[in-house]
Amino acid sequence: MRRPLVLLLAGALLAGCGLTSGSPMVDDVRPGSIGRGEPLKGADLTVVSKEFTEQLILGAIMGIAFEAAGAEVLDRTGIQGSVGTRAAVENGDADATYEYTGTAWITYLGNSDPVADPHQQWEAVRKADAKQGLTWLPPASMNNTYALAMNRANYRKYGTRTLSQVAALAKSDPGAVTLCVEGEFANRADGLPGLKKAYGMSVPAGNVTQMDTGIIYTQTAKGACTYGEVYTTDGRIKSMDLVVMEDDRKFFPNYNAAPMVRTATMKKWPAIAGVLDPVTKALTNSVARELNAKVDVDGEDPHQVALDWMVAKGFVKEG
Repeated sequence: MRRPLVLLLAGALLAGCGLTSGSPMVDDVRPGSIGRGEPLKGADLTVVSKEFTEQLILGAIMGIAFEAAGAEVLDRTGIQGSVGTRAAVENGDADATYEYTGTAWITYLGNSDPVADPHQQWEAVRKADAKQGLTWLPPASMNNTYALAMNRANYRKYGTRTLSQVAALAKSDPGAVTLCVEGEFANRADGLPGLKKAYGMSVPAGNVTQMDTGIIYTQTAKGACTYGEVYTTDGRIKSMDLVVMEDDRKFFPNYNAAPMVRTATMKKWPAIAGVLDPVTKALTNSVARELNAKVDVDGEDPHQVALDWMVAKGFVKEG
Protein backbone atom coordinates (compact mmCIF):
# COMPACT_ATOMS: atom_id res chain seq x y z
CA MET A 1 0.00 0.00 0.00
CA ARG A 2 1.36 3.38 -0.94
CA ARG A 3 1.30 6.42 1.34
CA PRO A 4 2.49 9.99 0.66
CA LEU A 5 6.13 10.75 1.40
CA VAL A 6 5.24 13.23 4.14
CA LEU A 7 3.57 10.41 6.06
CA LEU A 8 6.57 8.14 5.55
CA LEU A 9 8.87 10.80 6.96
CA ALA A 10 6.54 11.43 9.87
CA GLY A 11 6.56 7.73 10.59
CA ALA A 12 10.33 7.63 10.45
CA LEU A 13 10.53 10.44 12.97
CA LEU A 14 8.12 8.61 15.25
CA ALA A 15 10.21 5.47 15.01
CA GLY A 16 13.36 7.42 15.81
CA CYS A 17 11.79 8.67 19.01
CA GLY A 18 10.53 5.20 19.96
CA LEU A 19 6.97 4.12 20.56
CA THR A 20 5.44 5.49 23.72
CA SER A 21 1.70 5.03 23.15
CA GLY A 22 -0.41 1.90 23.27
CA SER A 23 -2.87 0.16 25.51
CA PRO A 24 -3.60 -3.47 26.37
CA MET A 25 -6.18 -5.29 24.27
CA VAL A 26 -8.89 -6.49 26.62
CA ASP A 27 -11.27 -8.41 24.39
CA ASP A 28 -13.14 -11.16 26.21
CA VAL A 29 -12.28 -13.86 23.69
CA ARG A 30 -11.33 -17.51 23.83
CA PRO A 31 -10.24 -20.04 21.21
CA GLY A 32 -12.59 -20.96 18.41
CA SER A 33 -11.07 -22.68 15.39
CA ILE A 34 -7.74 -20.98 16.21
CA GLY A 35 -5.79 -20.77 19.45
CA ARG A 36 -6.90 -24.10 20.86
CA GLY A 37 -4.77 -25.10 23.81
CA GLU A 38 -3.68 -21.45 24.12
CA PRO A 39 -0.22 -22.00 22.58
CA LEU A 40 0.72 -18.35 23.18
CA LYS A 41 -0.09 -18.35 26.91
CA GLY A 42 2.64 -16.41 28.70
CA ALA A 43 3.54 -14.35 25.65
CA ASP A 44 3.55 -10.56 25.76
CA LEU A 45 3.12 -9.40 22.18
CA THR A 46 2.92 -5.89 20.73
CA VAL A 47 0.95 -5.42 17.52
CA VAL A 48 1.36 -2.38 15.27
CA SER A 49 -0.33 -1.08 12.14
CA LYS A 50 -0.44 1.99 9.95
CA GLU A 51 -3.07 4.67 10.46
CA PHE A 52 -5.59 4.01 7.67
CA THR A 53 -8.79 1.98 7.99
CA GLU A 54 -7.69 -1.32 6.49
CA GLN A 55 -4.55 -1.40 8.59
CA LEU A 56 -6.44 -0.63 11.79
CA ILE A 57 -8.74 -3.56 11.05
CA LEU A 58 -5.86 -5.90 10.21
CA GLY A 59 -3.98 -4.90 13.34
CA ALA A 60 -7.04 -5.63 15.45
CA ILE A 61 -7.56 -8.99 13.72
CA MET A 62 -3.98 -9.98 14.51
CA GLY A 63 -4.22 -8.85 18.12
CA ILE A 64 -7.53 -10.65 18.70
CA ALA A 65 -6.04 -13.85 17.27
CA PHE A 66 -3.12 -13.59 19.67
CA GLU A 67 -5.48 -12.92 22.60
CA ALA A 68 -7.56 -16.01 21.81
CA ALA A 69 -4.35 -18.06 21.78
CA GLY A 70 -3.53 -16.90 25.31
CA ALA A 71 -1.19 -13.95 24.76
CA GLU A 72 -1.24 -10.60 26.49
CA VAL A 73 -1.41 -8.07 23.67
CA LEU A 74 -0.34 -4.43 23.61
CA ASP A 75 -2.19 -2.45 20.95
CA ARG A 76 -0.01 0.08 19.16
CA THR A 77 -2.00 0.24 15.95
CA GLY A 78 -2.39 3.51 14.07
CA ILE A 79 1.23 4.57 13.52
CA GLN A 80 1.43 7.32 10.94
CA GLY A 81 3.26 6.10 7.86
CA SER A 82 4.76 2.87 6.60
CA VAL A 83 8.38 3.42 7.61
CA GLY A 84 7.59 3.89 11.30
CA THR A 85 5.48 0.74 11.39
CA ARG A 86 8.22 -1.39 9.89
CA ALA A 87 10.91 0.19 12.07
CA ALA A 88 8.92 -0.69 15.19
CA VAL A 89 9.07 -4.39 14.30
CA GLU A 90 12.67 -4.22 13.13
CA ASN A 91 14.00 -2.56 16.26
CA GLY A 92 11.98 -4.60 18.75
CA ASP A 93 9.44 -1.97 19.82
CA ALA A 94 6.80 -4.29 18.34
CA ASP A 95 6.48 -7.95 17.44
CA ALA A 96 4.21 -8.15 14.42
CA THR A 97 2.06 -6.40 11.84
CA TYR A 98 0.20 -7.11 8.62
CA GLU A 99 2.31 -5.59 5.85
CA TYR A 100 2.03 -5.47 2.07
CA THR A 101 4.48 -7.35 -0.14
CA GLY A 102 4.81 -4.57 -2.70
CA THR A 103 5.49 -1.97 -0.02
CA ALA A 104 8.31 -4.06 1.39
CA TRP A 105 9.82 -4.82 -2.02
CA ILE A 106 9.70 -1.28 -3.37
CA THR A 107 9.64 1.10 -0.39
CA TYR A 108 11.75 -0.75 2.19
CA LEU A 109 14.03 -2.96 0.11
CA GLY A 110 14.60 -0.38 -2.61
CA ASN A 111 13.65 -2.33 -5.72
CA SER A 112 12.25 -0.43 -8.68
CA ASP A 113 10.72 -3.34 -10.59
CA PRO A 114 7.91 -5.34 -8.96
CA VAL A 115 7.65 -9.12 -9.35
CA ALA A 116 4.64 -9.97 -11.51
CA ASP A 117 3.64 -13.23 -9.82
CA PRO A 118 2.08 -12.62 -6.36
CA HIS A 119 3.61 -15.69 -4.72
CA GLN A 120 7.03 -15.02 -6.22
CA GLN A 121 6.79 -11.42 -5.01
CA TRP A 122 6.11 -12.66 -1.46
CA GLU A 123 8.93 -15.19 -1.74
CA ALA A 124 11.37 -12.52 -2.85
CA VAL A 125 10.39 -10.31 0.08
CA ARG A 126 10.56 -13.24 2.51
CA LYS A 127 14.10 -14.11 1.47
CA ALA A 128 15.35 -10.53 1.48
CA ASP A 129 13.83 -9.66 4.83
CA ALA A 130 15.17 -12.79 6.51
CA LYS A 131 18.49 -10.91 6.54
CA GLN A 132 16.78 -8.02 8.33
CA GLY A 133 15.55 -10.16 11.23
CA LEU A 134 12.01 -10.29 9.88
CA THR A 135 9.89 -13.35 9.11
CA TRP A 136 7.12 -13.19 6.54
CA LEU A 137 4.32 -15.72 7.01
CA PRO A 138 2.19 -16.86 4.02
CA PRO A 139 0.20 -14.04 2.37
CA ALA A 140 -3.49 -13.40 1.95
CA SER A 141 -5.06 -13.28 -1.49
CA MET A 142 -6.24 -9.73 -0.68
CA ASN A 143 -4.21 -7.37 -2.82
CA ASN A 144 -4.50 -3.68 -2.06
CA THR A 145 -3.12 -2.33 -5.31
CA TYR A 146 -4.14 0.28 -7.85
CA ALA A 147 -7.00 -0.17 -10.32
CA LEU A 148 -9.28 1.82 -12.60
CA ALA A 149 -13.02 1.63 -11.96
CA MET A 150 -16.19 3.03 -13.53
CA ASN A 151 -19.79 3.45 -12.47
CA ARG A 152 -22.48 0.99 -13.52
CA ALA A 153 -24.01 3.32 -16.13
CA ASN A 154 -20.70 3.82 -17.93
CA TYR A 155 -20.03 0.11 -17.69
CA ARG A 156 -23.30 -0.58 -19.49
CA LYS A 157 -22.46 2.09 -22.07
CA TYR A 158 -18.88 1.08 -22.88
CA GLY A 159 -18.71 -2.51 -21.65
CA THR A 160 -15.01 -2.52 -20.80
CA ARG A 161 -13.85 -5.23 -18.41
CA THR A 162 -10.05 -5.02 -18.76
CA LEU A 163 -7.43 -2.31 -19.02
CA SER A 164 -6.61 -3.58 -22.52
CA GLN A 165 -10.19 -2.79 -23.50
CA VAL A 166 -9.87 0.68 -21.95
CA ALA A 167 -6.77 1.27 -24.08
CA ALA A 168 -8.67 0.11 -27.17
CA LEU A 169 -11.56 2.45 -26.31
CA ALA A 170 -9.13 5.36 -25.91
CA LYS A 171 -7.92 4.66 -29.43
CA SER A 172 -11.32 4.20 -31.08
CA ASP A 173 -13.14 6.94 -29.16
CA PRO A 174 -10.57 9.28 -27.54
CA GLY A 175 -13.19 11.47 -25.88
CA ALA A 176 -14.74 8.51 -24.07
CA VAL A 177 -11.80 7.88 -21.76
CA THR A 178 -11.54 10.53 -19.06
CA LEU A 179 -9.60 9.83 -15.86
CA CYS A 180 -9.84 11.05 -12.26
CA VAL A 181 -6.57 10.31 -10.45
CA GLU A 182 -4.43 11.39 -7.50
CA GLY A 183 -1.50 13.68 -8.19
CA GLU A 184 0.93 10.99 -7.04
CA PHE A 185 -0.61 8.36 -9.32
CA ALA A 186 -0.43 10.79 -12.25
CA ASN A 187 3.35 10.99 -11.95
CA ARG A 188 4.57 7.65 -10.52
CA ALA A 189 6.26 5.03 -12.68
CA ASP A 190 3.90 2.43 -11.20
CA GLY A 191 0.98 4.79 -11.80
CA LEU A 192 -0.44 6.45 -14.91
CA PRO A 193 2.80 6.96 -16.92
CA GLY A 194 3.72 3.29 -16.59
CA LEU A 195 0.14 2.18 -17.17
CA LYS A 196 -0.08 4.11 -20.45
CA LYS A 197 3.24 2.64 -21.60
CA ALA A 198 2.36 -0.95 -20.61
CA TYR A 199 -1.00 -0.88 -22.40
CA GLY A 200 -0.14 1.46 -25.26
CA MET A 201 -2.86 3.73 -23.90
CA SER A 202 -3.10 7.24 -25.32
CA VAL A 203 -4.97 9.65 -23.05
CA PRO A 204 -4.59 13.41 -23.70
CA ALA A 205 -3.56 15.50 -20.71
CA GLY A 206 -6.86 17.35 -20.99
CA ASN A 207 -8.73 14.12 -20.27
CA VAL A 208 -6.91 13.60 -16.94
CA THR A 209 -8.10 15.42 -13.81
CA GLN A 210 -6.10 15.26 -10.58
CA MET A 211 -7.94 15.31 -7.24
CA ASP A 212 -7.92 13.93 -3.70
CA THR A 213 -8.66 10.24 -3.17
CA GLY A 214 -12.09 10.62 -1.60
CA ILE A 215 -13.30 12.94 -4.33
CA ILE A 216 -12.21 10.46 -7.01
CA TYR A 217 -14.71 7.90 -5.73
CA THR A 218 -17.63 10.34 -5.64
CA GLN A 219 -16.81 11.83 -9.05
CA THR A 220 -16.44 8.38 -10.61
CA ALA A 221 -19.74 7.29 -9.07
CA LYS A 222 -21.41 10.39 -10.53
CA GLY A 223 -19.88 9.74 -13.94
CA ALA A 224 -17.95 13.03 -13.98
CA CYS A 225 -15.03 10.94 -15.25
CA THR A 226 -15.36 7.63 -17.04
CA TYR A 227 -12.65 5.94 -15.01
CA GLY A 228 -11.31 6.69 -11.56
CA GLU A 229 -8.17 5.48 -9.82
CA VAL A 230 -9.12 3.26 -6.87
CA TYR A 231 -7.53 0.89 -4.40
CA THR A 232 -8.74 -2.64 -4.96
CA THR A 233 -9.77 -3.31 -1.35
CA ASP A 234 -11.49 0.04 -0.69
CA GLY A 235 -14.97 -0.34 0.78
CA ARG A 236 -16.32 2.48 -1.37
CA ILE A 237 -16.03 0.26 -4.46
CA LYS A 238 -18.83 -1.89 -3.09
CA SER A 239 -20.91 0.86 -1.52
CA MET A 240 -20.84 2.98 -4.68
CA ASP A 241 -21.33 -0.03 -6.99
CA LEU A 242 -18.21 0.65 -9.04
CA VAL A 243 -16.91 -1.84 -11.59
CA VAL A 244 -13.16 -2.56 -11.38
CA MET A 245 -11.18 -3.12 -14.57
CA GLU A 246 -9.01 -6.23 -14.66
CA ASP A 247 -5.27 -5.55 -14.93
CA ASP A 248 -4.93 -8.23 -17.63
CA ARG A 249 -1.27 -7.48 -18.35
CA LYS A 250 -0.39 -7.57 -14.65
CA PHE A 251 1.14 -4.10 -14.68
CA PHE A 252 0.36 -2.92 -11.17
CA PRO A 253 2.58 -4.22 -8.34
CA ASN A 254 1.20 -6.87 -5.99
CA TYR A 255 0.37 -5.53 -2.54
CA ASN A 256 -0.76 -8.74 -0.84
CA ALA A 257 -1.17 -8.48 2.92
CA ALA A 258 0.90 -10.91 5.00
CA PRO A 259 2.01 -11.16 8.64
CA MET A 260 5.47 -9.68 9.14
CA VAL A 261 6.87 -10.90 12.45
CA ARG A 262 10.10 -10.15 14.25
CA THR A 263 12.22 -13.28 13.79
CA ALA A 264 13.31 -13.28 17.45
CA THR A 265 9.63 -13.37 18.43
CA MET A 266 8.92 -16.21 16.00
CA LYS A 267 11.76 -18.28 17.46
CA LYS A 268 10.38 -17.80 20.97
CA TRP A 269 6.73 -18.32 19.97
CA PRO A 270 6.66 -20.46 16.79
CA ALA A 271 2.95 -21.17 17.35
CA ILE A 272 2.25 -17.68 15.96
CA ALA A 273 2.36 -19.17 12.46
CA GLY A 274 -0.36 -21.71 13.16
CA VAL A 275 -2.54 -19.13 14.87
CA LEU A 276 -2.41 -16.61 12.02
CA ASP A 277 -2.39 -18.86 8.96
CA PRO A 278 -6.14 -19.72 8.84
CA VAL A 279 -7.05 -16.08 9.46
CA THR A 280 -4.76 -14.82 6.70
CA LYS A 281 -6.15 -17.37 4.26
CA ALA A 282 -9.66 -15.99 4.85
CA LEU A 283 -8.67 -12.43 3.91
CA THR A 284 -9.76 -11.74 0.33
CA ASN A 285 -10.42 -8.54 -1.60
CA SER A 286 -14.17 -8.96 -1.12
CA VAL A 287 -13.75 -9.46 2.63
CA ALA A 288 -11.50 -6.41 2.84
CA ARG A 289 -13.99 -4.27 0.91
CA GLU A 290 -16.82 -5.39 3.18
CA LEU A 291 -14.90 -4.71 6.40
CA ASN A 292 -13.47 -1.39 5.16
CA ALA A 293 -16.97 -0.25 4.15
CA LYS A 294 -18.29 -0.91 7.65
CA VAL A 295 -15.82 1.69 8.89
CA ASP A 296 -15.57 4.19 6.02
CA VAL A 297 -19.21 4.07 4.91
CA ASP A 298 -21.18 2.95 7.97
CA GLY A 299 -19.01 4.66 10.58
CA GLU A 300 -18.32 1.59 12.73
CA ASP A 301 -15.27 1.19 14.97
CA PRO A 302 -12.37 -0.68 13.27
CA HIS A 303 -11.64 -2.88 16.29
CA GLN A 304 -15.27 -3.86 16.69
CA VAL A 305 -15.51 -4.64 12.97
CA ALA A 306 -12.48 -6.92 13.32
CA LEU A 307 -13.90 -8.65 16.40
CA ASP A 308 -17.31 -9.19 14.81
CA TRP A 309 -15.66 -10.77 11.76
CA MET A 310 -13.42 -13.03 13.84
CA VAL A 311 -16.47 -14.25 15.79
CA ALA A 312 -18.63 -14.64 12.68
CA LYS A 313 -15.92 -16.74 11.01
CA GLY A 314 -15.64 -18.93 14.10
CA PHE A 315 -11.98 -18.11 14.65
CA VAL A 316 -12.70 -16.94 18.19
CA LYS A 317 -15.54 -17.09 20.67
CA GLU A 318 -16.65 -14.32 22.99
CA GLY A 319 -17.02 -14.76 26.74
